[in-house]
Amino acid sequence: MTKKLNFTESEIAERSLCGRYVRYNKLLGRGAFKDVYKGFDIINNVEIAWNQICLDDEITLKPSENHISLCSEAVFLKSLDHKNIMKCYSYWVDESSRTVNMITELFTCGSLRNYMKKSGSVDVPKIKNWGRQILQGLNYLHSQTPLIVHRDIKCHNIFVDVINDEVKIGDFGLATVMNQGPIRALAGTPEFMAPEYYDEEYNELVDIYAFGLSLMELATCEYPYSECTNPAQIFKKVSSGIKPIALEKVKDFEVKQIIEKCLLPASVRPSAFELLKDSFFSVGDSMELEEDSSRSCSIISSVNSSSLDNMDESSVDFRFESIGFVHDSILSDISALYNSLVICDANHDGLSSSCNQSSIGEVSMSSKITFASEDLGFY
Repeated sequence: MTKKLNFTESEIAERSLCGRYVRYNKLLGRGAFKDVYKGFDIINNVEIAWNQICLDDEITLKPSENHISLCSEAVFLKSLDHKNIMKCYSYWVDESSRTVNMITELFTCGSLRNYMKKSGSVDVPKIKNWGRQILQGLNYLHSQTPLIVHRDIKCHNIFVDVINDEVKIGDFGLATVMNQGPIRALAGTPEFMAPEYYDEEYNELVDIYAFGLSLMELATCEYPYSECTNPAQIFKKVSSGIKPIALEKVKDFEVKQIIEKCLLPASVRPSAFELLKDSFFSVGDSMELEEDSSRSCSIISSVNSSSLDNMDESSVDFRFESIGFVHDSILSDISALYNSLVICDANHDGLSSSCNQSSIGEVSMSSKITFASEDLGFY
């Protein structure tokens, strides 16, 4: 359903470089690193979310890993195409205002966490339906080549369209790829991190563990390990195999059973594909599941690759080794965007014209990059 432009010219605060998107002054949400405004896509005649990050903000600029996270998420989100993954359309670095601007789908209801705060706990039919959709998104990510691990699945990062009864996974700021062997970097939200995280040797099944705790949050409206006052206490309980107190408050037996499956040790924890075959989630979607599971195209298939020939390769290797990108095309795209931000940071008097619009393509990204505290969850 298209939206009619209900704002006058005087209410438009900003236009994109190509003129396709306009931003209004209506603030939808504010996170640690970004402001999210309501906007409009003039070509498609639909409302969008305009995410804006100020590069003059010292918290955003330092350390440089913040830049790296912005860049890596941009490449990820452009490369993904699934109905349960948030759609991302465009990005650009604005030289004059020193901002990174990102265009994404607009979710007027915000995240599942926002939904729960307004509506209370979620009933079992919705848990089944939304849980199935989240698993379909995870199955898609875990079926890619190379495999994608989100590493920050939680209700804050799942966005809901109540009218169409759809949920979509967003916020890929901590996502990484897994090629050979386990991942070793420690990253995530402590309350949702699986025990094997702390051994710094894990795989995509950490997303399943976090998915289980997200179902628990939906069923109880309680954040996991809310009884703890700091990450050290959470680490002690998780590493000792102590489940969150809220798990005992899950009333439905089937829901609790699914959650407990997700919290099993990694060696016996089911995959997203296996969970989708569980009778709890089955609604005759076997054909769709088969299509998703066989879809193992490269995550760079829709990314316009740029050459590494004009880049400082030693600098690239140093900056991106820790986040797991080893494919030259992905590395090249991240490096190109990163270089745009570095130039913008270094030159306060103006940028080279090549930074007007990234040559990587139109993508979108969010700004969450480290151990998490609550944010507003708007996109």
